[in-house]
Formats: sequence, C-alpha cells, structure tokens
Amino acid sequence: MAYIQMKDVSFVYPGGFLAVDNINIEIEKGENVAIIGQNGAGKTTTVKMMNRLEKPTKGDVMIGDMNTKSYTTAQVSRVVGYVFQNPDDQIFHSTVISEVEFGPRMMKLPSEIISERVSCALKLTGLEQFRDTNPYDLPLSIRKFVTIAAIIAMDTEVVIFDEPTAGQDLRGNHYLSDILRTLNQRGKTVITISHDMEFVAANFDRVIVMANKKVVTSGTPKEIFWSFDALEKAKLKQPYISRLCRELGIEGNIIEMDEAVEAIKEKCLLN
Repeated sequence: MAYIQMKDVSFVYPGGFLAVDNINIEIEKGENVAIIGQNGAGKTTTVKMMNRLEKPTKGDVMIGDMNTKSYTTAQVSRVVGYVFQNPDDQIFHSTVISEVEFGPRMMKLPSEIISERVSCALKLTGLEQFRDTNPYDLPLSIRKFVTIAAIIAMDTEVVIFDEPTAGQDLRGNHYLSDILRTLNQRGKTVITISHDMEFVAANFDRVIVMANKKVVTSGTPKEIFWSFDALEKAKLKQPYISRLCRELGIEGNIIEMDEAVEAIKEKCLLN
C-alpha cells in the first residue's frame, strides 16, 4: 500500500468553486515527486489536503494508516511539513533561529535534540551566518530558506515544497537541489510543486501532471517531457534542452544539459 493515498478526492471552496475534481494519487514512502501544471490546475489545493490545511469535500486522504479527516492540522503537520510559496505567510518570529526552533519546541522535544535539529537545518540551508538576523531583514530569496529550515528542523516524514524556485537565482536553485537530494537520502518523502521545468527535469524521480483540476498522468521526467499529448493537455512546454534537441533532430528523450552535450558532440562527429 502506498504511503500517501488520495482516493476519489474532490475539494470545493466556500461559494461553490471546484478546485480539485475526483483525483486519485499514490505516493510511496521515500519518493521524490514533482507536481506540475498551469495555475488553476489544482496543485496547491491538492498538496494542502495532504497536510490537512484543507479538508477534502469528498474522498479520503491517507498518510500511512492516518485518515486526515480524523486528525487536526496540528497533528498532521507533525508528519507532513509544508513550505509555503510565500515565506511571509509562514514567518512570524524576530530572528532566524527562533523561527527555526519554533516547531521542535512546540513538539516539546528535549533541548539537546532541538539544538541538534536546528543546527543541522541551518547548515543544510546555508543560514548559519544569519541565525540572529531578523528574517525580514533578509531578501525574499533567502527568506524562503528560513521557512525551509523551519520545516526541516521538525524532521517530518513528508516535506512539501510549494514553488521553491520562485524568485531564486542559479545559486539558490543549486541549494534547493542539494536540500532535496539530502532529504531524499534521509528517507523523506518529498513532494514539490514547480513551474520550473528545467528544475523538475533535473531533480525528481516521478512527475505528476495536473490540468483542469484533475490528474492527467504521471511518469518519469523522461516519459512526461516527451509525452506531447500530456504536455498539450496541461499547456506545458518541454525543458528548453529537450526543445533544442528536438529541433536538432537528436533522439533519446533528452531532458538534461549533460545528456544534450554528449548527444550534440556525437552528432557533430557523425557529420
């Protein structure tokens, strides 16, 4: 049985707006999954139901043997951590360290464990030099890492990122890649919403495509980014590397730069 299961799940906001329409999703423990789709596809509402920020109108969301309908948001958040797209929706302490400590303190953990978790989270996110800084004195791109560190310090089994690359430069994206890889190596289940197709192609084992409030399909990045039917339904483009290789007539369902360089070299030698 999959660790996360969404069974015939729909969500209707007050006022009658249907945001998610009868979806079924299964995610195994320890998977590293991206969810992609245009704005309005239902992505954020879907992941918010995974940690009980939203309660399904219809259907069931299971995390292990826990049906989220039977638990509070606070209880589910100990298992499923959620990093908001906008860090200002999440930060409310006056220093970075107090923000990162908050979750573990609320869990009433021993002080030595809190200290260890906070130290590891600050190191992983590159925030050690900012521990005593007010988060709102930091630029948005770094402020986003404060919220990531706060969730990492809680050591949840599942970590959800909502558009983590938004507002990031190349350096920030490299940090994010390292964080995702480290969490996955620790056995965490990582779920990420992203509009950055290059980032998705390079960092995830499986991609779930959503469009019109439904799940269109799922597969490996190579499968998804060379499935023109799925991309058309979701109104998404291939990563630019894939588009370049396609224009050059290079075969192999290429999605990453290193693959493209080798394929182009080989093509040039053959010609």
